[in-house]
Amino acid sequence: MNSIIYLGMDVHKETYNLCAYNNETGEICGETKCKADIKLVIKFIENLKKTYGEDLVVKAGYEAGCLGYFPYHQLTNYGIDCDILAPTTMARSSKEKLNKNDKLDARNIATNLANGTYKSVYVPNDEDLAVKEYIRMLDDTKIARKKVKQHINAFVLRQGYKYEGKSKWTLAHLEWLKTLPVTGLLREILDEYLSQYDDLCNRIDRYSDKLIELSHEESYEQPISHLRCFKGIDTTVAMTIHVEISDFTRFPKACAFASYLGLTPGESSSGSKTTYLSITKQGNTTVRNALVESAQALVKGTPGVKSKALKTRQKGQDIKVIDYADKAVERLQRKYRKLIHRGVNHNKAVVAAARELACFIWGMETGRIN
Repeated sequence: MNSIIYLGMDVHKETYNLCAYNNETGEICGETKCKADIKLVIKFIENLKKTYGEDLVVKAGYEAGCLGYFPYHQLTNYGIDCDILAPTTMARSSKEKLNKNDKLDARNIATNLANGTYKSVYVPNDEDLAVKEYIRMLDDTKIARKKVKQHINAFVLRQGYKYEGKSKWTLAHLEWLKTLPVTGLLREILDEYLSQYDDLCNRIDRYSDKLIELSHEESYEQPISHLRCFKGIDTTVAMTIHVEISDFTRFPKACAFASYLGLTPGESSSGSKTTYLSITKQGNTTVRNALVESAQALVKGTPGVKSKALKTRQKGQDIKVIDYADKAVERLQRKYRKLIHRGVNHNKAVVAAARELACFIWGMETGRIN
């Protein structure tokens, strides 16, 4: 039987810390710090094979972080088995709170690899990865627009003006901003802010149109059209959920998917006392936020009544898909109202709806809609 060495890698932009660990003997076979160059990692592995034999099997791994999937693809291209460890699932010692550095992090990754005390991050295919980056770019642009809105609101408030209309960022509000009686340099500042806002809006529209175009590609057409049958889920949200997760079959149950998204409550129990905490917020933040925003829209309206926009999205879809989505929406709307009636906070009720919406989406994506 070939011996196995587990290679823990604490990866950063400039440096890699490596730790080779033999689980059979509990021995640290080698440690080093090198530049962020995969060739140096391969050289380290080759030196291990010179010492322990050419039949040595190396299992490498590193924590998910800013480098994304790049080290993974580099190592697999060299034929090295590699896992990306989800940080929130790794076993950690309480001593780490007292003493933490890159060398110890590499050791911890190696021991987690050896003991299997972690869950690996799913690696999407190249197509999904490219679309995923495109969605992230769209989200970044939306964040930039939100900041510009905040700057404009703060600027107008500092000048002593207050909008008396019903809602901001409508055509009426924008016209009000353009006609404010500010002059000189102050007018130039406001015009520059408004120009930034218009530019970001145009870019968001362009990116959204491109995302709609991508959603009609063969690999996305059917799953995206099915997800859009849910109230509160448009093309952008549907693409975000589908591309970020990619393979829903890796979750054996709907509750496992909800747990992965961090939408399940934590627990702090001892003896006969059971205490449930707020949601764990572990896992994929992007999908969790998208589901909460969708739930905000979903719980509004009258149960059983569909808007024209939703009817348009459902047009031409399989009747089983439509019935499944409608039953899910009606159930979640009623659940939200029951929670509010019991005095549950609005945000908590929305998160509860988002958690169950995640379960229904898992059923839709895995074909379990009967």
